[in-house]
Amino acid sequence: MGPRQLQRVAVTFAALCAAAYVCTQVYGQVIEYEANGLKYQTLSRKGLTLIVTRMPNHVAGFGLFQVSISNGSEIYWTVQPEDFTYVKQDVSTAAISAGQVVDVLLDKGSHSDVIKLVTEYENLLYAIPRERSTNGYEQRRQGAMTYGLNTKIKAAATASAIALAQTRLAPGQSTDGSIFIPLTRDLKTLSGGRLVFKAYDETFEFNPD
Repeated sequence: MGPRQLQRVAVTFAALCAAAYVCTQVYGQVIEYEANGLKYQTLSRKGLTLIVTRMPNHVAGFGLFQVSISNGSEIYWTVQPEDFTYVKQDVSTAAISAGQVVDVLLDKGSHSDVIKLVTEYENLLYAIPRERSTNGYEQRRQGAMTYGLNTKIKAAATASAIALAQTRLAPGQSTDGSIFIPLTRDLKTLSGGRLVFKAYDETFEFNPD
């Protein structure tokens, strides 16, 4: 290979490296870390940052992820659980809405299910350093405490505090919640696939778990 060819290869390689660097800066990349033995993934797009971790247990036929979302941009973002899908072997399964979560737990869930869910959720949420949502679980839990003493209603109210709800995030605001992925004969557990979230024209693809 002559000097001109070597120079051409070097210029091409440099250009590819520069393009890769720019893509990383603009679009971000998944960062994985552990806290208290738990694995988290975080990803940012245009100032919107998501932190996700898979919850270890299933509840009422659903697998769960704990999600924290913060808006560091200068625009409003609307987030909702139905915008999350779990993709495994090219099959996508969408999360259900917060309202559907309440209906499911009223119908199929038990008090022990909800207690277990609360314990797991709080352990995962409070393991995230400096995580204090402006419009998340803590605020919803205060509202759930105002419900009556009926066990089923109280369980549903507690579930609604944990479930991620549709939220419009102003600049500087944040939220958190759990998303519920239906488990089926083909998707018996949340393993071997990846979580995907879409908001407007942005797609957040997390690493396979």
